[in-house]
Amino acid sequence: MEKYIGEFLGTMVLIAFGTGFGSSISLKHALSKNMSPSFLTVIFAWGFAVMCGVYVAGFFETGGHLNPAVTIAFALGGLFDWSMVAGYIIAQILGAFTGAAIVVLHYYPHFQATTAEEGNSVGIFATGPAIPNTTFNFLSEVIATFFFIFVLLLMNTAGFAVGLAPVVVAFLVMAIGLSFGSTTGYAINPARDFGPRLAYALLPIPNKGGANWGYAWIPIVAPTVGATLAVFVFKALGMG
Repeated sequence: MEKYIGEFLGTMVLIAFGTGFGSSISLKHALSKNMSPSFLTVIFAWGFAVMCGVYVAGFFETGGHLNPAVTIAFALGGLFDWSMVAGYIIAQILGAFTGAAIVVLHYYPHFQATTAEEGNSVGIFATGPAIPNTTFNFLSEVIATFFFIFVLLLMNTAGFAVGLAPVVVAFLVMAIGLSFGSTTGYAINPARDFGPRLAYALLPIPNKGGANWGYAWIPIVAPTVGATLAVFVFKALGMG
C-alpha cells in the first residue's frame, strides 16, 4: 500500500505542477499570461513537474513510474511484478485526477473569467494534435515514448546517484519535448492525459469547452505501445 500511495502522490504532484503551469499561461488575468510564455517555458515546466513527482514517489521507493505505459511495459518485459500493475495504474490515474482538481480549485476565479474561446480549454489539462491525423498522431506518441523509455532504461543501466536520478529524468523529458513534442504535445503517459482530461470533463468548471474524447484514446494506447517496444528492444539487445 505504501508504494501505491507513493505513485498516487507522485503523479498528483506531477499533474498539479504541470497543469498549474498550463492554467497560468492560458487563463485570463493570470499574471504569467501577460509575460509572453513560449514553448520552451512549457518544456521546462513539465520537466520540473516530472522531477518533483519522481522525487515524491522516490521517497516511497516506488520506482517513480507515474505512468501506466511504464508500468505495463516493465511488467511485460519482466522488469516489474504483475501483481502490482493494477494498483499502480489506479493510483496513477487517481493521482492525476486529484492534481488536476487541485489546479481547478486554485485557479477557479480565472476559469470564471475565461471563456473557451479565450483559453478555457481541455488543452490546459490534456494533449491534442497540431495537425489532426490519426495515423501520424499515433505514430508521434509511439516514437516519443519509445525514445523516452529506451533512453531511460539505458540511463538506469549506466547508474546515477539516487538523488540525481529525478533531475536526469527531467532533462530527458525536456529533450523529448524539444525534439518530438510539437506534433501532439508529447503525452508519453496515459495517466498524465486521461486523469486531467477526465477532471476537466467531470468537474463543474465554469465556461469550459469540450474534452475532445475522440482523440483521448491515442495518448492512452500509443504511449503503451511505444514503451513496450522500448522494453523489448532493450532486452533483445541484451541490455537487461
